[in-house]
Amino acid sequence: MMIETPALASGLETKFVSVDGLAAAEDGRIEGYASLFDVADQSGDVVAPGAFAASLLRAGRRVKLLWQHDPAQPIGVWDEIAEDARGLRVKGRLLTEIRAGAEAAALVRAGAIDGLSIGYRTVRAAKAADGGRRLLEVDLWEVSLVTFPMLPEARAAKAEGGGENDGDAALAAAIEAARRALA
Repeated sequence: MMIETPALASGLETKFVSVDGLAAAEDGRIEGYASLFDVADQSGDVVAPGAFAASLLRAGRRVKLLWQHDPAQPIGVWDEIAEDARGLRVKGRLLTEIRAGAEAAALVRAGAIDGLSIGYRTVRAAKAADGGRRLLEVDLWEVSLVTFPMLPEARAAKAEGGGENDGDAALAAAIEAARRALA
């Protein structure tokens, strides 16, 4: 199940989904589903197949890869974004040359982060009988890595590294940075 949060300061709506198979390779490549079609979130909203099509065809604006929907924290780039029968499939690269990208890659590899969330504006929606909306067209702005996805049926897979202790130092640094940020 997905959950919609209140609009961000930018006016974008968001939906969280735990991604089945989200993994980060050693070089920072990630892939997974940012949205699933025909799955009701906790408010009753459902994203319809084809809802992203027009947005993905628009030229001049690239969908951003952000950390926790923070526009001040781009952590990579999406190389491929496409709809398939299941939902919105994304493939991209965490920029491990920058600290935030390296920390995000370590957290995904460790299984500490396993969710993706879309930031979008609703273009066209229909009222559903249960009070929710059927999102028929959305303007996709960003896809973020997030801590708290809300689709318990889908779990992310941990990327396999070359050794048991791969990324331990990076993970420890990421946890320490998060601890300092929350202090």
